[in-house]
Amino acid sequence: MTYKSTLTAEETQVAIKFIKDKFQHNLARRLNLKRVTAPLFVRTDSGLNDDLTGTEKKVCFYARDIDGQLEMVQSLAKWKRVALYRYKFRLGEGLYTDMNAVRPDEKLDETHSVFVDQWDWEKVIDVKDRNLEFLKKTVKSIVAALEQTAKQVVKKFPTVDVTINKDVHFVTTQQLEQQYPNLTPAQREREVTARYGTVFVMQIGGLLKSGNKHDDRAPDYDDWKLNGDLLVWNKVLNDKMELSSMGIRVDADSLVYQLVAKGCEDKLSLPYHNAVVSGKLPYTIGGGIGQSRICMLLLQKRHIGEVQVSVWPKEQLEQCKKQGIELL
Repeated sequence: MTYKSTLTAEETQVAIKFIKDKFQHNLARRLNLKRVTAPLFVRTDSGLNDDLTGTEKKVCFYARDIDGQLEMVQSLAKWKRVALYRYKFRLGEGLYTDMNAVRPDEKLDETHSVFVDQWDWEKVIDVKDRNLEFLKKTVKSIVAALEQTAKQVVKKFPTVDVTINKDVHFVTTQQLEQQYPNLTPAQREREVTARYGTVFVMQIGGLLKSGNKHDDRAPDYDDWKLNGDLLVWNKVLNDKMELSSMGIRVDADSLVYQLVAKGCEDKLSLPYHNAVVSGKLPYTIGGGIGQSRICMLLLQKRHIGEVQVSVWPKEQLEQCKKQGIELL
């Protein structure tokens, strides 16, 4: 059966702006966030860039009047925490920003692009809030903002049929391994999301009892015991879709432990890492929320290229054309 969007390309562009305006307003109100500007690149020797899983190739370059190498951000996980300190944000206050990145190692498909756009957000918390219950409460607030936006989209664009299950199912990676021991981590996520609709998979980065990892995480921003991925069921794709990766950030103890576990304790000499260990930076929680992914979900699109402009392999372009998918 040939796929056909309920919105034209022009209507889609209008809808994209509508979603971005509404969601960031809903999110900021629920989490008490203020919008700030953010960098497109940072110094390599600052330690501020997000290493993601540690294997992705960064886009690096030299500027004529700048000493040392620069690299485009992969996310703003660490930069935001420093910004909260520099801008003197108080307890319970936070920031959000538009983050644009280029990830040349990304394997391109319906939900992955070389171009990445997300809302990066970060909030100052108390040390007593470094627990799973506070993490779950924050996740529920994000899902509530998403559900509210979905309702606003349906009202504005009646041809779009989308609902968000606001009742989040929380599960740890260890529980998933025990429930689905014969499946891969990705297959486990698909099974649990197909069942519950909206799922937050917790505790990503460390070893499971099997000796394997559910997935890799950089050791220097999320606390592996206090993080997770937000997944929703996408009925158009008939598959799970990750909308957000987030978590309570490392304190001195978890940073050192995780750096040692990854064999990169040499990073402790970098300015950012030293600031965490010395207690200079505030305790925070934060994450990234995919802008194009949310637009794709709420507009019931088949391909992320329908809601963002990027570059695609010739084979994928031909396949999309055959399937009636109009890329921007």
